[in-house]
Amino acid sequence: MAAELEDAPPETRMTVLRRSAIIATVAFLTLIDLFGSQALLPTLTEAYGVSSAAMGVAVNASTIGMAAASLLVALFSRRINRKRGIWICLACLSVPTALLGVTEDLTTFTLLRIAQGVFMSTAFALTLTYLSEECHISAIGGAMAAYITGNVASNLLGRMLASGVADNIGLSESFFTFSALNLAGAIIAYRFIGAASPPREDQGGGAGIGTMLALARDRALRGIFAIGFIVLFVFVAVFTYVNFVISAPPFELPQIAIGFVYLVFAPSILTTPLAAVAFRRYGARRSFLASMAVTLVGLGLVATPMLITVLAGLTLIGAGLFFGQSIATAYIGRMPGHDHAVTNGVYLAFYYVGGIVGAFVVGQIFEAVGWTAAIALLAVLILIAAWLGRAMER
Repeated sequence: MAAELEDAPPETRMTVLRRSAIIATVAFLTLIDLFGSQALLPTLTEAYGVSSAAMGVAVNASTIGMAAASLLVALFSRRINRKRGIWICLACLSVPTALLGVTEDLTTFTLLRIAQGVFMSTAFALTLTYLSEECHISAIGGAMAAYITGNVASNLLGRMLASGVADNIGLSESFFTFSALNLAGAIIAYRFIGAASPPREDQGGGAGIGTMLALARDRALRGIFAIGFIVLFVFVAVFTYVNFVISAPPFELPQIAIGFVYLVFAPSILTTPLAAVAFRRYGARRSFLASMAVTLVGLGLVATPMLITVLAGLTLIGAGLFFGQSIATAYIGRMPGHDHAVTNGVYLAFYYVGGIVGAFVVGQIFEAVGWTAAIALLAVLILIAAWLGRAMER
């Protein structure tokens, strides 16, 4: 498939722009549930009467479902029609999202978040596979950047929307609003995503455990999988527990103000598409290392006691991690010799496991030792990711 795409004539600019707009919109409406709830953490913690660490794990339990679904998609991808799978998952996603608005106990809340994760991840993995299989080789980087840009927008607008609705209407209504947006995403995916090419027998999609073990023997891929784990570990840890930092002294921001804090993602909407340009011009290694350097500076700033520097730090962390994630996914999409469905599925499994592990581990550190110690751990992990990124080829 990769060889066919490389030999195919380049796509027109209008085709690329139209697809990028559709993919970014689908990404936005797929992942808006994932991070929107994070902005509600202080309110949810109070409503359920639990600790910050317990609520942090419950909200991020979606990544458990996402990791499991990523592996299942990798195993059975050959049997799944890409377009049909995307829109059906988005339609199904609206159900647990709506139920979150009426549940009253933490266990049910956690299980519904896991169910959300299953549908979000399946749609996400199928979309990445669709892009890897359908885009001309010269357009893969831009397509992946468009998808990650939609992810960035969902982080920004999802958190602001959740906070605004919860503060002005009610907590339950936030989840009902997200459910309606999921249904809108299903309609858009059904109507506008182009028909996928039927998977070929020699693609190996869904080949099984043996295929995954072959990936595990590839040193370069092992490094990329570890990078994915670290990226979401750090992202979830920072943007989960910073909510408790800025709602406590000396900041003491109310819920509606916490929502506006996530305007820090706005610059990432502009910088993330540039990852495709950097990927082509400077190569994966240099681009990824630059993104980790930006993230490291941001981590230093969020450990300070001044709101302006915390906001600056969050801006840099968001930009650095989204940029790095875009580079990593584009790099995987261009790696020869591997089935894209299986490779994307395994990468996303590592990525999402990093999210729930980050929520749990940093939650314990945050409650026991404090914010500064948690940031120190995250800085070490970013240095490890940078070291692993040195193995990326141009």
